[in-house]
Amino acid sequence: MTAIVDVSLLVPAKDEALNLPEFVRQCGEALGQAGFSFEVVVVNDGSSDRTGAVLAELERTYPFLRTVTHRRQRGIAEALRSAGDVAQGRVHVFYPADLQYLPADIPALVAPVLDGQADIVTGTKQGKYDKAFVSGVYNTLCRWLFGVRVTDLNSVKAWRPEVMANVPFRPDWHRFMVVIAAAEGFRLTSVPVPLHARNAGVSKFGWSRIPVGVLDLLSVWFQLRFGRKPMLFFGVAGAGLFAVGFLAGVVALVLRFGYGIGFRPLLNLVETMVITGTVLFAGGFVGEMVAGVREDVRELRRRQDDR
Repeated sequence: MTAIVDVSLLVPAKDEALNLPEFVRQCGEALGQAGFSFEVVVVNDGSSDRTGAVLAELERTYPFLRTVTHRRQRGIAEALRSAGDVAQGRVHVFYPADLQYLPADIPALVAPVLDGQADIVTGTKQGKYDKAFVSGVYNTLCRWLFGVRVTDLNSVKAWRPEVMANVPFRPDWHRFMVVIAAAEGFRLTSVPVPLHARNAGVSKFGWSRIPVGVLDLLSVWFQLRFGRKPMLFFGVAGAGLFAVGFLAGVVALVLRFGYGIGFRPLLNLVETMVITGTVLFAGGFVGEMVAGVREDVRELRRRQDDR
């Protein structure tokens, strides 16, 4: 049976062969003096360079290193899930291997969780970086939509394993784990973390991810706002459309039989609104049943966590 450790570092790595030797060395140096036990779990996420071979060599040198391999690239969220499945730490930490964040800053990041002051900690980036504008817009939208009182949600993070159990595993949804944790009642805080220039390799960021990120953001907002009470959205929208369609139908009947004026487009509009409203209202009932099943699953998880 694997011994429980204090901190598990979860490191997604895609084509990071040039960075990993120095990253792992710095982890051993910084965390070995931190006063807590640790492990580093690196996920080789379908790399096409020598990442796999480099990790095999490093495992022979550093006993705290563990590796997981994805045959194809599955993204950061799935990498964190795979690493979390094998991690033994009381605290999990998301940290990239590109050395833009240095391992020397990990003890400060995990301290609030280890001390019992917070359930999840996010690092607030310090310094200039290329994505500052995009990151600023994203963080502003998150604070506006979700009311989360931290300034940087898209950064390195430390959390208790129970937190990640409440995060849906879809591509890039790890970016929203802070707002989801807040919605679940977990305690949040942040600490400043310096951001450095990338040591080697190229950034995986692409501008095409921005519209996808916005859609994911709206999806998370919708799920948190209406996921447990879908009738609030579908029922109200359906009833509203039905009511407007019904009133328009009354107007159409008065025009047709009272004034002899027939207006076919108005009749088509009435039919569309009434049918759409009915379908939405019915969808609200289906959503309520799905939400009930989800709540049952949540309750089972809570009972397992309490054992």
